[in-house]
Amino acid sequence: MDPSYKLFILACLLAYGLGSIATAVWTGKLFHGMDIRQHGSGNAGATNTIRVLGWSTGIPVLLIDIGKGWLAAALPSLMNLAEPGSAELINMQIATGMIAIVGHVFPIFAGFKGGKGVASTFGVLLALHPLVTVSCMGVFLIVLLVTGYVSLSSMSAGIAFPIFLLVFFDTPSIIFKIFSVLISLALVLTHNKNIKRLLNGEENRFLWKKRNNK
Repeated sequence: MDPSYKLFILACLLAYGLGSIATAVWTGKLFHGMDIRQHGSGNAGATNTIRVLGWSTGIPVLLIDIGKGWLAAALPSLMNLAEPGSAELINMQIATGMIAIVGHVFPIFAGFKGGKGVASTFGVLLALHPLVTVSCMGVFLIVLLVTGYVSLSSMSAGIAFPIFLLVFFDTPSIIFKIFSVLISLALVLTHNKNIKRLLNGEENRFLWKKRNNK
């Protein structure tokens, strides 16, 4: 087997390990003696962590989840597996990034029950195309400020990603173009319960005020 493929397999394994770092679950148990999956929305993600445990706990969870997604997608570049900027490198980054997202949703270190992967997906996309990702972050913040719904903001940013990539920016990888559409659809599908709550007027709005500990 070509040594580069051996390294790519290693990168994939490392990516899944990174994705499986159950930040919200571990943080909740270590510092608050609770399983975040049994409180709030039941999601092991940064939003639910902020809502249940407050900003001081949720922000580190958010940053780590973004960081592990970015690092997983950056592995092929850091390991010099292909020519910088080439379609081959981008395709490898997509593969390791997707594996990390799968690891976040189905973490081996937390009983295969993780979060929706929004923060980790953001990290992956940030590694793949910073300009498009920052533009989508702008969409996320605008929708959040206007509506107060994190779920709607996440879906809006996800839908905006392939539009920005295909209309305003470009990439040498056809697979990346297809991936941008698929990741957008996947993000919407993982929020099916949120969509139902939004339609029924039952979705929780994001509270900016600091959580009061009693």
